[in-house]
Amino acid sequence: MPGTTKTRRKPSGRDRAAAGERIAKLARAVVGVIHDRKDPYVDIPSRTLSNVQFNETKRIIELLDGKQRRSFFSLLGRRKGEGSQAKKFMQTLRVAEVCRKLIDAGDSTSIRDLYYNLKVPIKSPDGKAKELIFFEQEESDPIIEDIEVTVGALREELGVHAETKGAMVGPMTILDNGDRIDLATMGSGGWAVPSIVEGDVIEFVKCAAKYVLLIEKGAIWQRFNKDRFWDRQKCMIIHGGGQPPRGVRRLVFRMHHELKLPVYVLVDNDPWGYYIYSVVKQGSINLAFESQRMAIPAARFIGMSSFDAERFDIPPHVPMPLTEEDRRRAREIREYPWFVKLELEALSNKHFSFITEEYLPRKLAEKRWLD
Repeated sequence: MPGTTKTRRKPSGRDRAAAGERIAKLARAVVGVIHDRKDPYVDIPSRTLSNVQFNETKRIIELLDGKQRRSFFSLLGRRKGEGSQAKKFMQTLRVAEVCRKLIDAGDSTSIRDLYYNLKVPIKSPDGKAKELIFFEQEESDPIIEDIEVTVGALREELGVHAETKGAMVGPMTILDNGDRIDLATMGSGGWAVPSIVEGDVIEFVKCAAKYVLLIEKGAIWQRFNKDRFWDRQKCMIIHGGGQPPRGVRRLVFRMHHELKLPVYVLVDNDPWGYYIYSVVKQGSINLAFESQRMAIPAARFIGMSSFDAERFDIPPHVPMPLTEEDRRRAREIREYPWFVKLELEALSNKHFSFITEEYLPRKLAEKRWLD
């Protein structure tokens, strides 16, 4: 919405204090089971394809009620190769404990820091060190997600954040933790999008942009920034370095809903690009419980498409055939001979600024996008 606007975060009941109370409630439930002399357990909502559904009315992916029980007196994993449920039960409670401490202290830490904080040995009754709580970060990351979905809060609300990933530039002024920043004067690197972008951290002060362009790749974003596409088109350009992280998705969601800006998604013409678009548009399985705060059903697919090769006279030797990895990613895509892999960089075959000077302006003018 061009002009000046200012937003304040509205109380949602989903702040950090509420998340902390949900963790406490989880702990009290476990203690109650122990007092009843029963096998302690936690029920974790299942983040699988079989436990989500596409809401046709809202046009987003939603989580169903399926749960997986994680018991203390269970030494076997539910699937071959899994660690014991007893260990996962312990890991779940230890991560929840650290999150509650972070909330109580008004502190936060990175996902990597949390892993190292809990990379400690489990002590036996005789005081001898045994195996580590977490041996690799690949073990702790899914547990953090389990806590998120169990207590219904994003990890940022639990005091855990990811590394900064993504950048944005355009005709907008914001307050970032109270610092006034003109996003039109951020140079070649742009403004680094933080992990936490809620209204109490990032405020929209002034916006003259007409739309948001979400670009898959940082390298392509650099071309758009170098050519000052955002200045000519009066738009915000943002990227997430491939699959956009939560901070980028949440920020684009806020700009769409609070500033009423249309969202266009520019990705490679391959299964990976289509998947990125689908996540932006309707959400993902892992974060189905947060689709209403992240998914943008009105997001438009602006490109690339297989038809662009002919429409923009891309030489026949430039598009690439799908690789076996691409085909595995696109399990439901039939092997039509006309379906090719066409990367955004392929437009540089024409000339380096072709994508900003002709491709995007023409597609926008002709309204060649998918709703």
